[in-house]
Amino acid sequence: MNYKIIRSDEYFKKLKKFIKKHPEVLDRYIKTIELLEIDPYHPSLRLHKLQGKLRDYHSISITMKYRVVIDFIIKDNEIIPINIGAHNEVY
Repeated sequence: MNYKIIRSDEYFKKLKKFIKKHPEVLDRYIKTIELLEIDPYHPSLRLHKLQGKLRDYHSISITMKYRVVIDFIIKDNEIIPINIGAHNEVY
């Protein structure tokens, strides 16, 4: 079963800014998103529920340093990226 990634204009702007700042991560980001569409539960993505102010969201890892915060709507098989950045950043 494939999942649908729904990218908002706001997320796309954040993504462009992130990739401009960290171009070395682009290939890994693309592979991560492709895997997310196929199997969001794949162990290499390290999908997990967030806590605190972001408790309504999940996170997947691009690398050990960077992540994508997502809204994971299982019932509609939709995944909505919210933000991208370092694991230790608070959004």
